[in-house]
Amino acid sequence: MGAVRQPAVAGMFYPGEPGELSRVVAGYLGQADPAPAPGPAPKALIVPHAGYIYSGPIAASAYALLAPLQGRIDRVVLIGPSHRVAFRGLAVSSAAAYAMPGGAIALDRAAIDVVLRLPGVGTLDPAHTQEHSLEVHLPFLQAVLGEFALVPVVAGDADAETVAALLDALWGGPETLIVISTDLSHYLDYEAARRLDAATAQAIEHLDGRAIGSEQACGRVPVRGLLAVAKRRGLAVRRLDLRNSGDTAGPRDRVVGYGAWAFYEGKGDG
Repeated sequence: MGAVRQPAVAGMFYPGEPGELSRVVAGYLGQADPAPAPGPAPKALIVPHAGYIYSGPIAASAYALLAPLQGRIDRVVLIGPSHRVAFRGLAVSSAAAYAMPGGAIALDRAAIDVVLRLPGVGTLDPAHTQEHSLEVHLPFLQAVLGEFALVPVVAGDADAETVAALLDALWGGPETLIVISTDLSHYLDYEAARRLDAATAQAIEHLDGRAIGSEQACGRVPVRGLLAVAKRRGLAVRRLDLRNSGDTAGPRDRVVGYGAWAFYEGKGDG
C-alpha cells in the first residue's frame, strides 16, 4: 500500500476535530437552499475553496444537490489550482489515500494510471502535500456521498485542452462526479468585486473560458477545461450562488469572490 497524504489545513480552513467538523458541515448543508425537485443529477460542479467561515455557505449550495445521490456516485474527479508549487501541466499523487478527520478516502489508482498516459499529466507529490484547494472539499463530499474513490488533480500552468483531455478520459457515467475548485476575484473592494465576479459568472454561464482572465479566478485553468468539455458535450449550466467574503464573514474593503455552479448533461434546468 502506498503512502497516505495527511491533512494540511485541518484546524485552520475547517475544524480539525471530527465531531465539530461534522456539525459544521451539516449546519452549512442544512442552511443551503433546498435541492430542486428530483431530476437529473449534476455531472460537474464549480465550488469555492476558502476557509469555511468565508465560503462554506456557497460551497454548501452545490454540495446540497448531492444529498439524494449517496450510493449512486462512487468516484469524484477533483481538480484545483496550485497555490504553493509552480509547475507546468497537471499533477496527480502517488498516495493510496487522502487522510481526513472524518476518515481516509481511497484514491482511484486505476483511473490515475489512465490519465498518467495523457500528455501534460504527471506525478508530483509536493503539489499535493500542502495544497488546500482540494482538501477543503472533502468533508462536504464525505458528508453527502459517504464512501467514494477520489482522483485528486492539482493544476499548474496548463491549457484548457490538457484539462479537457483528462476530463474526457474519466467522464464515465452517473457514477462519476467532476468537481472544479476555484475562488473568484481577490482583494478588491466590495463593489468592484461584485462587478468583476458578475462578468466571470456570465463567462461561465456562456461556456466561454477564454473570457476568464488571471484576475478573475485562481482556478481558471481547470475552469477553462471544464467549460471546453461542457460546450462540446452540450451541458447546461445553473448558477447556485454568487457572493463574496464581504457577504459572509469579512470586511468589505478587501474581499474574495465565491461562486457555485452545477452542470448537467441534457436538460439541466431542474
